[in-house]
Amino acid sequence: MNDKVKHGWLWTLLFTVISIVWIFPLFLVLLNSFKDKTYITVNAFSIPFKKTFVGFTNYINGIEQTNLLASFVWTVVITVGSVVLILICTSMCAWWIVRVGNASAKTLYILFLFNMIVPFQMVMFTLSKISDMLGLNTPWGLWIIYLGFGAGLSVFIFTGVIKSIPQELEESAMIDGASVPRIFFQIVVPIMRPSIISVAILQTMWIWNDFLLPYLTLDMSKYKTMPIAIQYLRGGYGSVDMGAMMGCLVLAIIPIVVFYLICQKYIIKGVMAGAVKG
Repeated sequence: MNDKVKHGWLWTLLFTVISIVWIFPLFLVLLNSFKDKTYITVNAFSIPFKKTFVGFTNYINGIEQTNLLASFVWTVVITVGSVVLILICTSMCAWWIVRVGNASAKTLYILFLFNMIVPFQMVMFTLSKISDMLGLNTPWGLWIIYLGFGAGLSVFIFTGVIKSIPQELEESAMIDGASVPRIFFQIVVPIMRPSIISVAILQTMWIWNDFLLPYLTLDMSKYKTMPIAIQYLRGGYGSVDMGAMMGCLVLAIIPIVVFYLICQKYIIKGVMAGAVKG
C-alpha cells in the first residue's frame, strides 16, 4: 500500500510538472498582452509594471487592426456548421456501417480509417484548386471540406459506441411501428450522447484553432477566421505588432478554453464508450 501511495505521488508530481510546462506559454501570452510592444521583445518574461503596463490598449489595437469581431463571427459560423454537419453525417454513417455489416459497409469503414492516416500535405494543393473550381471557398463550403477531414475519427468512435448498443432495442421499436429516423434519433442518439459530446469537443477545438485549411480554401478578400486575421498583424520586412498580436491571441484562446472547461468531463466518458470490442 505504501509503495502504491509513493508511486501515486510520483506520478502526480510528474504530471504536475508537465502541466505547468504546457500552461506556461499560455501564461506568457497573457502576461505580454498587457505590456507595451517595445518591451515584449526586450524581456518577454518580465512582469508588467508601471512603465511597461498598457492595460487593454493592445486588445483595442488588435481588434481595430484585424477587424477581429468580424473574424470571430466567421470562425463561429465555420466551427458550428462544420461540427453539426460532422456529428449528423458521421453518426448516421457509423450506425449504417454497424447494422448493415456487409462487405460494402466494412470497406467503407476501412476507407474512413485510412482517412485518419493520410497526411494533409499530400492533398492540400489539389484540395485548394478543387475547392475553387467547385465554389467551396466560402464558410459554408468549408463545412463540407471539414466533414471530409473530420469523418475518420468521428466514425471510428461512433462505430465502437453503436456496437455496444443492444440491437434488440431497435428491433422492439421497429415492431411497435417506429420509422428508421425515429429509431435513430429517439433511441440510438440518446445512448450515444456522451460520445457525441466528446466528438463535438474534439472537432470544435480542431476547427476553431485551424489555420491552414481556411487559409488554403477561403476567399481572403471576404472571409478571415481568427487565426488568419491575427497572422495579418505581420507587417512589411518581418515587422510584427507583438502587443496587438498577444492581445488577439488571448481573445482567440478564451472562448475555446471556456468551452473545453465546461465540457471536458464528457471527453473521457465518450472515448471510453467507444473503446469496446466489436
